[in-house]
Amino acid sequence: VFCFLDPRTDPWPLVYSPVPVTLVFTSYLLLVALGPSCMRQRRRLELRALLLAYNLAMVALSSYMFYEFLVTSVLANYSYLCQPVDYSRSELGMRMARVCWWFFFSKVIELLDTVFLILRKKQEQVTFLHVYHHGSMLFNWWSGVKYVPGGQAFFIGMLNSFVHIFMYGYYALAGLGPRMRRHLWWKRYLTVLQMCQFVAIAAHSSYNLFTECPFPDGFNTAVFLYILSLLALFLRFYYRTYVRGKR
Repeated sequence: VFCFLDPRTDPWPLVYSPVPVTLVFTSYLLLVALGPSCMRQRRRLELRALLLAYNLAMVALSSYMFYEFLVTSVLANYSYLCQPVDYSRSELGMRMARVCWWFFFSKVIELLDTVFLILRKKQEQVTFLHVYHHGSMLFNWWSGVKYVPGGQAFFIGMLNSFVHIFMYGYYALAGLGPRMRRHLWWKRYLTVLQMCQFVAIAAHSSYNLFTECPFPDGFNTAVFLYILSLLALFLRFYYRTYVRGKR
């Protein structure tokens, strides 16, 4: 079953039409394609103060979103097994829709991750996994906010916000320079945490494909297949970085 667009979120910024998010995505791909060649004859930028401020701001935003997802789901008595979307204009229904929009908007902001890598001439980190993950999340959550802002989707946003608190915290510490390197031994476990997140989301989405739940099967199927692709790419990254690389 597929649902129609949500009239509450349809007029919201970047949601009202696929054109803005498509333009953002196209600009992002152009940046990835042309940015390295534009920087070739230029000096790499350090951006240490800017990166620290950016990463701390993302920690704060991720913490806020995690709190909102968690508290709103508890107050609204959400089910972790089967939760239809609350399309009402109730206080809790609108609160969940708003935090879903902020989560979508955070994916727009996170494109700056790639911008900073290119400006710092760290093109080797702009991998297929990096670009695929950042670019695809734009459309995933645009459709989520436009059609199902809440329901089963809250679980994905809540888990991802939680993981990003640690991820951007790591980036903030790493940006302080070489003296912090010995304190960042837990980088490997951050990758493990990300993969555990994918397994939990895959299990959560697939469960509803075999049970009667008034949440669109199309979304659960799309989430399940997408998460499998991310899990495969992250497993490959983990093997190349921590297993084969160490050997």
